[in-house]
Order: sequence, then C-alpha cells, then structure tokens
Amino acid sequence: MEKFERSWRILKASWDILRQDREILLFPVFSGLALLLILLSFAVPVVALGGVETVQRVARHNGAVGNGIVLFAFYLIHYFVILFFNTAVVACAAIRMRGGNPTVGDGLHAASARLFEIAGWALVSASVGVLLRLIQERSRPAGRIAAGLLGTAWGLAGYLVIPILVNERKGPMEAFRESARLLKRTWGEELIGGFSFGLVFFVLSLPAVALVCGGMATGPGVPALALFALAFFYLVSLAVVQAALLGIFQAALYQYARKGEAPRGFERDVLNEAITPRSFG
Repeated sequence: MEKFERSWRILKASWDILRQDREILLFPVFSGLALLLILLSFAVPVVALGGVETVQRVARHNGAVGNGIVLFAFYLIHYFVILFFNTAVVACAAIRMRGGNPTVGDGLHAASARLFEIAGWALVSASVGVLLRLIQERSRPAGRIAAGLLGTAWGLAGYLVIPILVNERKGPMEAFRESARLLKRTWGEELIGGFSFGLVFFVLSLPAVALVCGGMATGPGVPALALFALAFFYLVSLAVVQAALLGIFQAALYQYARKGEAPRGFERDVLNEAITPRSFG
C-alpha cells in the first residue's frame, strides 16, 4: 500500500505536466503505430511462406544462429522505435520543467538530433535483451530467476539513460555509466524501485475487465461487441497515458538526481523514496 500510494503521487505530479502538454500523448501513439507496422512486416512473410508450420521448418533449417539473428533484428528495431519516441517525451517534459512550452516538433527534433546515440543504446539494449532471453530459455528455474534479477538490475541501472542522452549528449555506454553513477550517488548501493506504475495501472485497468465480463454475460450480439470494443479502446488509451507519464517521470527523476531539486509539482520526499536501498534484513 505504501508503494501504491507513492506511485499514485508520482502519477498525479506527472499528470499535471501532461495536462499542460497533451501533445506528448502523440509520441506513444506514433510509437504504437510504428511497432504495429514492424509486427506486420514480420507477420506478412509468415503468411506468404504458407503459415506457421512452414516457418517452423525454416527455423529448424536455419538453426540457432539463424533464428538468433532474426530475433536480434526484431529486438533492435523494436527497441529503436520505443527509445526514439521515449526520447521525444522526455525532451518535451524537460522543456516544460525548465519553464518552456514544448511542441511536437520540439520532441521530434530532439530525438532526431540524437539519432546515433539512440541507435547505439538500442543496439546495447537489444543485445542484453536477447542474451537474457536465451539464458531464460536454456536454463533451469534457478537460472531463469537469476536472468530475471539481472534484467531488473539492468533496467534500473539504465533508468536515466534517456534523460542523459537528451540533456548531456553522451554516448550510450557513457550515458549508462552516468545513469548508474547518479543513482548510486543519490540513493546508495543495491537499489530497488520504490514505485510501481504497473500496480497502479493494473488497478486502473479493472474497468476494462468489468466491460469484458459484461460483454460475455450478454452473449453474442452487438451489445457484446460494443462492450469489447470499449474495453479495447480503454486499455489502449491507458497504455498511451502510461507511456507518456513514465517518460515525464524519468525527466523529473533525472533532474532530482542531477541537481538535487524536485521539479515543480513533484514532492522531494516522494522522489527521494522512488528509488530505495535494498534491504537484506
């Protein structure tokens, strides 16, 4: 409950910025559309080759190396798209926190100006993602747990990479080291997240579950389809808002870690407790 309350306060502060710059919501939409096109670009060949069974035969023929290359390509493109539009969100949030009035053009310009840095970080992220996935797939339960913990640690250590790329124009690995250093300097050793946006948005997604249950209860027909469509639209809208709020929070957390100042609307104690030392007691 304490983590939920803290997360809710962070979301409210981020929401206040989003209300001032609603155009930020366009970036997650652009990202989602681009990812959909990428997914279709991978799915269309599956249909063209004759379905899943044909693809499975091709995969067995290619072996682990060939399949790994395809998986890596998918991860790389996926990460690049997400990071590009996340950079735009963070850039707009940073402008607002400095007292400016950002536009969609400002966000896209900032992301385009850091294209090589974003591509480099996408390459690093894809490499780590594929490696962790391979470890999980080929390990016993203990190995899968270890891979999950490594993934969590990696994600936390690199949490400030995008704001650093936006504000400091460092290379991807330099930005990662600086992210880890800022986190360590501000919050100490052996850190864990003291917030959970996923928990809050899980609660916020419950109305969609109610709509789906209502649709199932009504039986086949137009009312059920309408309820299912409404639930889908609600979940998509929620995902867009979540992505925008996460980017805004990253910008706020970076400012606090770098300058020791809480941006307007954010409470210092909440930001200070957003990342907490791991307790082994």
